[in-house]
Amino acid sequence: MASSSPGTHDIHGSAKRSLIGATIGFFIGFGAVSLFGPTARSFIEVMKLGPSQVGFLVAMPMLTGSLLRIPFGAWVDRNGGKLPFLVLLLASVVGIAGLYWMLLTLYPNNLTQAHYPLLLFFGALGGCGIATFSVGIGQVSYWFPKSEQGKALAIYAGLGNTSPGLVAILLPLIIAAGGLWVGYLVSLAIVLVGIVLYLFLGYNAPYFQLRGQQDLPVAEAQALAKTHGQEMFPATSVLRTLLDSAASWRTWPLVALYFTSFGGFLALTAWLPTFWTSFYKAPGWVAVALTAGFSLFASIIRVPGGSWSDRFGGEKVALASYTTVLVGAVLMTVSQDFWLTVTGEFLIGAGMGVANAAVFKLVPHYVPDAVGGTAGWVGGLGALGGFVVPPLLGRVAQSMGHIGYARGYMVYIVLAIASLALTCLLYVKRNDVKPRVVGSVARAAAGSRAGA
Repeated sequence: MASSSPGTHDIHGSAKRSLIGATIGFFIGFGAVSLFGPTARSFIEVMKLGPSQVGFLVAMPMLTGSLLRIPFGAWVDRNGGKLPFLVLLLASVVGIAGLYWMLLTLYPNNLTQAHYPLLLFFGALGGCGIATFSVGIGQVSYWFPKSEQGKALAIYAGLGNTSPGLVAILLPLIIAAGGLWVGYLVSLAIVLVGIVLYLFLGYNAPYFQLRGQQDLPVAEAQALAKTHGQEMFPATSVLRTLLDSAASWRTWPLVALYFTSFGGFLALTAWLPTFWTSFYKAPGWVAVALTAGFSLFASIIRVPGGSWSDRFGGEKVALASYTTVLVGAVLMTVSQDFWLTVTGEFLIGAGMGVANAAVFKLVPHYVPDAVGGTAGWVGGLGALGGFVVPPLLGRVAQSMGHIGYARGYMVYIVLAIASLALTCLLYVKRNDVKPRVVGSVARAAAGSRAGA
């Protein structure tokens, strides 16, 4: 796609440049999944937090990170994405800066349970960066022709999703070298650098530049944007596609499936450091390595999961995936052997990673008339599992004592069984769907390939 237009209508940026910018922005924002997981032990020791409080703490960034996906993703259709991207990243900066200030002024002697609500507040702000996923999906999709969107979005989602695993590795190393507050100071600096890079790289697609900066009419802006290679344009009503998809009962089983796979993935990425150090008394570096390995493995295996879904069908792959999650969850629930539990963890990671791809493969088939809205509900509400599950795991640990850290994975047994049942329900009703192609689904169909 050209970087400037004929005549007086200048277009800034390019597709590849904006892909780099969006990937950097999502990478630094999505790292907030591990905002508290690697450091939870320090807060437990100083603030005397119970398991339920820890579960709620590590989950807090996922609350804003999931709920904000829907409105901010819809906002992209109005202005192209750069403004909502920056708003989310700046909110994340405020949250991380607040955590740094708290630790610098209060840690360790003056940080008490009285500061727990403030810790949650800054965690919620820090988690805003997680919601950049839906913004970047739209921004990247509008830049690229349909034939190249799959590859572009695979790069965007694949690289961006690795950040929680890397944060889980690097943050404890930085803390060990300089202290807890230094870890959050470095995190703050990295996010600020990322914002600057995004500011200079992440341009809106031509249509939005022509509409916003040059105030051209819709028809003229679309015609000029097409000369720059843009093939996709915003639907006339984002609210309408959200309402249409919400009216279809098939949307909600898909939300539940993604709640288990992606929401469950987010939850474990945040909870696993606490589990390994509390249940097995594992050294910090072991807990970090196992958490990072889980996060990276689940992210990477999602790529072949998309190919398997294309080859064998989304339902069959989903059934195999959730069965794998079920087996892993049973192992983690009943095992008190370290290596058997490790095996269970990675079985869950494999199942979740592949299921993430399978679920989005199912979206355009089961709700063909409102793919964009369905993808919004699935991505936003499904990710909410990252907020809901950790407090449940903490509650079981608190009520059952030490063994409760293992027994808490009964939650995943229930979720896996429910997901298998819902997948079977969808498959039974598969022939009742009459798919048809509508003009407004391109972005979400492309986004489904990313499956994040």
